[in-house]
Amino acid sequence: MTQADNWNEIRVSAPGSIMLMGEHAVLFGERAIACAVDRYMRVRIVRRNDREVWVRSALANAHGTLDSLPQEPQLSFVLATIERYADRLPAGFELEVASEFSHTVGLGSSAAVTAALVAALQAYSASDTAPEAVFDAALGVIHAVQGRGSGTDLAASVYGGLISYTVSPRRIDRLPGLPAISLYYSGYKTRTPEVLARVEAAAKGYEGLHRGLYRLMGATCEQAEDAISRQDWAALGRLMNVYQGLMDALGVNDATLAQMVYRLRQNPQVLGSKISGSGLGDCVLALGADVTLANDYERIPVAVSPEGVSVEYH
Repeated sequence: MTQADNWNEIRVSAPGSIMLMGEHAVLFGERAIACAVDRYMRVRIVRRNDREVWVRSALANAHGTLDSLPQEPQLSFVLATIERYADRLPAGFELEVASEFSHTVGLGSSAAVTAALVAALQAYSASDTAPEAVFDAALGVIHAVQGRGSGTDLAASVYGGLISYTVSPRRIDRLPGLPAISLYYSGYKTRTPEVLARVEAAAKGYEGLHRGLYRLMGATCEQAEDAISRQDWAALGRLMNVYQGLMDALGVNDATLAQMVYRLRQNPQVLGSKISGSGLGDCVLALGADVTLANDYERIPVAVSPEGVSVEYH
């Protein structure tokens, strides 16, 4: 009997993630840089002797069977993942989902929970739990639920550490670590599909300009990758500022985010600052920290997590 067979429960953790650079342009074939952070999504599966499925989480609870899963919008990624594995599982299970960060804050919660649950169900179905297999299956779930997505945050959650990423042909490279980073939450968030729809609408009639913006974003990201490889943090900070300007040109900046970015830049301890994520809310990322901004906006303590998805049998 192998380890994968001899278990009472499976526990999987997957780190959250943040985008350092590459937002929007990554969907058009350009490079992106993201990192796993030390806030984790954890799932625990206990197998049953029937086909019932119980899901318990802070967002919602659900009960059904492998043959008839419930509908629960708050658990869309979880239930879509279970549906993909239903015909491969020998029996039902009880699932507990616990998160060390809120789904309202941009730490890639959807990607992290999908990665963790895919790895758990790969293990339950005696399938491959290597990072490549988990990434492929989890990206399929994400595309099924939201229609599109680059997979950058997913790659960071699955592989851990600081990575650079290209969608097609897929390329994932590990990069050396970062100095201290800080993340500040604006207090509101616009869903990524809505942001992408707004950008797409704004591009009509200006398609050539937008293609040029994406190319500039890609070139900036490539230079940032080089700066990280050289550990040239001053250069990385300048390139973060450049990318922020390109995000503004794309139309995903707003008054609150701009105020946060420029307040950070007034601090000589901050080498660079920019929106992290699709924009129109969510978080601002700084290379360095500013104690005064934390008086007005929630600071989310994060550090790079070297560990990606981790599977344990008990």
